[in-house]
Amino acid sequence: MTSVLYDTPGPRAKRRNLLMAVGFVILLALGAWWVLAKMDEKHQLDADKWSPFVTDANVWTTFLLPGLGETLKAAAISIIIALPLGALLGIGRMSDHAWVRAAVGAWVEFFRAIPVLMLMVFGNALFIRFTDIGSEIRPLYAVVTGLVLYNASVIAEVVRAGILSLPSGQTDAAKALGMRKGQNMVYVLLPQAVTAMLPALVSQLVVIVKDTALGGALLSVQDLMSAYRTIPANYGANTIATLTVIALIFIAVNFALTSVASWLERRLRQSKKSTGAVVAAAPIEEVAAE
Repeated sequence: MTSVLYDTPGPRAKRRNLLMAVGFVILLALGAWWVLAKMDEKHQLDADKWSPFVTDANVWTTFLLPGLGETLKAAAISIIIALPLGALLGIGRMSDHAWVRAAVGAWVEFFRAIPVLMLMVFGNALFIRFTDIGSEIRPLYAVVTGLVLYNASVIAEVVRAGILSLPSGQTDAAKALGMRKGQNMVYVLLPQAVTAMLPALVSQLVVIVKDTALGGALLSVQDLMSAYRTIPANYGANTIATLTVIALIFIAVNFALTSVASWLERRLRQSKKSTGAVVAAAPIEEVAAE
């Protein structure tokens, strides 16, 4: 099928694409072989460096699983706070009041421009100076603070773009029914924009889960990432092996998160089609770039 933006490849183009795909697979295999060969030369693949993760259950019950629990706790708290805060900020950016738009816009642009690690470090310093929070839980507060401030600002832009992606006729129809702007936002625009926003929101939730590792690496949070120091010190496992296992756990968690979100998105789109609701007039990425 030929469209305005895409021409169906002919026989020569198909052969070229196939050759490029095969070449990429060969290069990827050679790269993987080279990495594994170098690791083997340095004895990084020896069984004794990986066996603690298979033969010793204490590695999991003492370090990895409790660390995973702390990671999920930090991510869950951040998500619970950042999602509604981001929605409020996104709606505020579309306010009819100029002072509200200016204040919310300054907040969003300010915290979106600062690296999340800097927000965590700054938050940790503030908690040390101005609060009596114990040192054992203060790093968790700092991590959550940094994640909420940064990701709520990003989510605000996702929400704004999702609402603006809807056809203007939705707002006109709500006005014709006598709805106020708040009613239009709550009952008409937001429910329809959720489906359009969901892929971008899920991507941001994955970012939140991954960024919790910054707390374990630099702020002494006893999360999953902190195991890369404690396991080699206590069990003699290789740091590379430990980081590989931690990475696989992160991959599994984020894959589960995206799988659930994909299922939810399909259900929402099916329900939209069955009711005749509008999903979106333009991709969120295009609206957000305007």
